Amino acid sequence: MAPRFWRGDLVKGTNLSSNTFDIAVIGAGMAGASCAAFLSETKRVVLIEAEDAPGYHTTGRSAALWTENYGPPDVRILTRLSRSFFEQPPPGFATVPLLRRRPVLFLATAAQLPELDAALAAGAGLRRVSPVEARAMLPALRPNYATGAAVEDEAFDMDVGAIHQGFLRQLQSRGGVLALRHRAGRMSCGGDAWRIETSSGAIFQAGIVVNAAGAWGDEVAIQAGIAPLGLVPKRRTAAIVHPEPWDAENWPMTLDIAEDWYARPEARTRLMVSPADETPVHPHDVQPEEIDIATGIDRMQRALDIQIRRVEHAWAGLRTFTPDGSLAFGWEPSCERFFWCVGQGGYGIQTAPAAGCLTADLVLGRDPGEAAAAVSQVDPGRFRAR
Repeated sequence: MAPRFWRGDLVKGTNLSSNTFDIAVIGAGMAGASCAAFLSETKRVVLIEAEDAPGYHTTGRSAALWTENYGPPDVRILTRLSRSFFEQPPPGFATVPLLRRRPVLFLATAAQLPELDAALAAGAGLRRVSPVEARAMLPALRPNYATGAAVEDEAFDMDVGAIHQGFLRQLQSRGGVLALRHRAGRMSCGGDAWRIETSSGAIFQAGIVVNAAGAWGDEVAIQAGIAPLGLVPKRRTAAIVHPEPWDAENWPMTLDIAEDWYARPEARTRLMVSPADETPVHPHDVQPEEIDIATGIDRMQRALDIQIRRVEHAWAGLRTFTPDGSLAFGWEPSCERFFWCVGQGGYGIQTAPAAGCLTADLVLGRDPGEAAAAVSQVDPGRFRAR
């Protein structure tokens, strides 16, 4: 069953008699969809999205991997807490498995051995392997490229589309509404409710606003009369190539220990390659740059003996970071009815269940359980004290 949609006029069958909600979540990417789903367990929720489809700019362009060894400490806490949800999602959440095992192979040149040692010392579930063992996992590895290597065995490909749709389906089943083509404009808070004007002309009212607008998070705050956090959207590029003459279906996810490039099997017979670029940009419908595509392929070919005859497809997405690189989940100190859920960077998919649950717990004043270890680290108030 598809989520309920509101495109200016009510769609027959939604049975909506009011545009007043307990909570308005702005942004229907993975962050907004997950927290809206958890909030809708007990509250009347509207999920407001500017585009024609949810998750258009970031979630829909993500080729995600669940790995414990990615991101700052707060991200790693929420990543670990999300694993059980992905492995055993609630009944009806998805019709396909959400995870497929995919080891991660970290490669280090001679100059990068100190970085490899540091990763092994600080990481979870990493084991050192010899260059010979690495080449057995990755037959295309050039013999003289890697001096050291490590493997994370307990990593997984994630079905991003199934996860995103699962949260939207939960929202719908609990009476929530997904309002597409409604770009949030001016917002004002009077008395006990926000008044949210949108580009469609529709006006929503809600007691609480959750800002899950990703790259547009600061713009949404400004519309609400709240100072921005200093969010920085960054472009990340990927390209799909044929890994001739190799069969790459069962290769590990492979990346340079310094994350200068990575490659992952895609659609069984193809390889996704990225230069792991992080180019600051303004929030917009970002497109790939030819130089970034070429850079990713060049770096990959220095390590892997693969003949690239053509790029079959390329895209770019936005990964948005706070000034210190950690997440920002919490109440705006200057406004008790405005909640931040932003700064997911490249970690939004792998943390989604725990992050969505944590957001709901904090909004509703519940005990966040094990996620409490991350609360002080993700508090957006840290940027207001500066």
